[in-house]
This record gives sequence, C-alpha cells and structure tokens, in this order.
Amino acid sequence: MAAQLNTLLRAAYEHVCPVPPVAGAVSAVRRRVAMLLADWSVCPEIVEDALLVVSELVTNAIVHARPPAELRLSWVRGDGCRSLRIEVSDAGAAPAGRSLLGIDPDEHGRGEAIVHALATRHGIRIHPGGVTRWAELGTT
Repeated sequence: MAAQLNTLLRAAYEHVCPVPPVAGAVSAVRRRVAMLLADWSVCPEIVEDALLVVSELVTNAIVHARPPAELRLSWVRGDGCRSLRIEVSDAGAAPAGRSLLGIDPDEHGRGEAIVHALATRHGIRIHPGGVTRWAELGTT
C-alpha cells in the first residue's frame, strides 16, 4: 500500500516527456508544460519563468545535442520551501560541423545567461548516457 501511495505522489509531482528532434518541438513542449503547471496550480510568476527556462534547455538539446532528449519536471523540497526542478537530458554533444540552419546568429547563445538569471540554482550533470542540464525555480 505504501509503495502505491509513493507512486501516486511521485506521479502527481513529477512529469517526464520526450523531446523530439524536430521543428516545432519547443513550442509543443512549452504548451504541454503550461498545461501541466496549470494542473499543479503553480503561481503565474513561476510559470512564466519556467516556460522560458524550458524553452532554453529544450532548444539547447535540439540544436547542440544528439537525440534522444527528455524533459523532466518535478518538485524538490528543502530549506522550508519547494522548488520546481526542470531537467533536460540528451545523448551528449552533437558531432562537430552539425549545421545550425534556421538559427538566427543574433538570437543564438543567450540561453545559458537566461537560465542563470531566472534560476535559483542550475547546473550540468554528465553521466554515461549523456548530459543533463537542470535548473530550479524557487517558490514559497
């Protein structure tokens, strides 16, 4: 019974979805995350920041990494508050010379700075299956 309860609680506060390496994936993932955060009753200020962080991390995985990629959202508790944790895992860096067709050079290269500015904590974890970039947005 306790195992079932833990599974239900984890499902209520954790969501995983694949990130397809195709045009339009970022906007589709953003829409899915917006619906999920509304279901979780996340405050609008956090939702706006979360959608921007999701966009940046997912774009990074699509443009700079090898598929497959996966987005994971979860709640993390600690120090009397909770944080929304956003993780995007991919299969590691794409081969050198990969074309960035369709990427406007004036709009490229700001994602890390945006994530750094919005997140209370952020980082990169390298593991045998690839790379996970993560950010936490604090709430009260």
